[in-house]
Amino acid sequence: MDTLLLRAGQTAGLVGLALLVFAVFARLAGHFVVGGLATGTLMLAGIGALSVACFLLLLRLNSRDRITA
Repeated sequence: MDTLLLRAGQTAGLVGLALLVFAVFARLAGHFVVGGLATGTLMLAGIGALSVACFLLLLRLNSRDRITA
């Protein structure tokens, strides 16, 4: 279970960071719509994915402490 939470958190974090960086560079380049989606929507999706990653990694840390304590 710990490995699953760790990998899911890492994957969500990488996807969120990639979305956020892509949206920021698209916005700086002057593109306000990418693939039919507003860059603000892509930024919000990236922030959401980073938040999910944080919760998954915190859940992993919490479950690991419970097992060893």
